[in-house]
Amino acid sequence: MSNLGSNLDDLYREIILDHYRSPRNRGELESPPAIRVEGFNPLCGDEIVVYLDVEDGVLKNIKMLGSGCSISQSSASLMSAAVKGKSIDQVRATIAMFKQLMTVQESTLAHDGEAPKVDVRALGELAALQGVIKFPVRIKCATLSWNTLIQGLDELNPTD
Repeated sequence: MSNLGSNLDDLYREIILDHYRSPRNRGELESPPAIRVEGFNPLCGDEIVVYLDVEDGVLKNIKMLGSGCSISQSSASLMSAAVKGKSIDQVRATIAMFKQLMTVQESTLAHDGEAPKVDVRALGELAALQGVIKFPVRIKCATLSWNTLIQGLDELNPTD
């Protein structure tokens, strides 16, 4: 079983490196009509700019620029690939699932042997980031682009 876990870790590491080396949806969109939102992590200096083009309740296009560690940049790439072309409701559901994955306590996994309450199969490639929870200081790196996306969605459709 440990060999399977090791192979899975290797696969996840490859997915993260692939998205870091060849980020998806890199670039800018004309703003306006696109929404432009900036995110910054002062703890490590990661920066992200997210451009959102929403039409008829669908995230028609998403582009990003930024710099930072491999976790923040690959998470942004993975996020953009996961949400592009989806309805805003689907985008918010994906965000909620990912944020839940990032809040699963390591001690729950290590000591109780319980599986996370997130169906990692439903996350697809995003599951590659689940190992980040073992390094709490890196969680902010992994969630930077996601929090910036939430900010952009809230600007598009503020809740009262």
